[in-house]
Amino acid sequence: METLQYCLRKLLYGIPLIIGVTMISFLLMVYFAPNKTYELAGKNATPQRIAEIRHQLGYDRSLIARYAEYLKETVTLNFGNSDSSGEKVTTMFINAVPVSLAVELPGFVIGNLLGIALALWAAYNRGKMVDKMIMSGAVIGMSISYIIVAIVFQNLLCSSIGLNFFPVSGWEVFGLGDYLFHVTVPTMINVFVAVGYNTRFYRAVFVEEFTRDHVRTSKAFGSSAIDLLKKNVLKNSMVPIITRIMFSLPYLIIGGSLIIENYFSIPGIGSVIFNAIATGDLPVLKASVSLTAILYIIILSIIDILYKMFDPRITLET
Repeated sequence: METLQYCLRKLLYGIPLIIGVTMISFLLMVYFAPNKTYELAGKNATPQRIAEIRHQLGYDRSLIARYAEYLKETVTLNFGNSDSSGEKVTTMFINAVPVSLAVELPGFVIGNLLGIALALWAAYNRGKMVDKMIMSGAVIGMSISYIIVAIVFQNLLCSSIGLNFFPVSGWEVFGLGDYLFHVTVPTMINVFVAVGYNTRFYRAVFVEEFTRDHVRTSKAFGSSAIDLLKKNVLKNSMVPIITRIMFSLPYLIIGGSLIIENYFSIPGIGSVIFNAIATGDLPVLKASVSLTAILYIIILSIIDILYKMFDPRITLET
């Protein structure tokens, strides 16, 4: 009951955030998004036809009325139809989000687990050759452009100049075999790109934890390396680890991977948002902004609950 009440309070306190985010994004869309009136009207349109299209698009209403409609859409999660395809925006997101999760989740999980493992190894051997090698590899991985990594992996694994084993593009998944066939290369790309950033972040967290008195005491009493890392370092580092992972989820769920999904022609949410940006599809853009803000508020509540699970000293207070 206490947890439920806390979540409800957190959601209520998140309302100003939603209003602020939606207001700023709405003003940016109004003043900088392309005006689709003349695109829809075509050449030699009459003033009457232009007025009709402006009315259909809502351009003839006041900013306050249009923003109120935007808030209503956010509350009801009904953002109307796409300006480009005419498809219901909610349906587009329902169809695209599972694809993005299927593509991004394996790389996200493996990248974090591998980053944590390498960071623990590097922090335990701080200043030694192993530490220097791991951190050098992390820096090299971070310095390479995402698109360059995608091009290299695609040429090596998907094209005729390489192994030519995995599909170059598309998403024809009808079973587990098809899924593994299509997701392998995107996962390898995501892991390669993410592991450097994750390793550097987690190593900094673990190195700080190694300076704690309880860790030095446990080490002095002869604790094995595994017990030291598992019980003293990793467990007490869960708060920053949870924070990093959880705050990445809204991007994973709503943002998808714009580069991966467009480069490999995968029909995920990243492709939907990229096409909306390119065409000025305001209903889709408004939906992506609102849903991201809502997800962040939900995740803020979940993060605090997870904090309390790993550290009983933390109380759920707002």
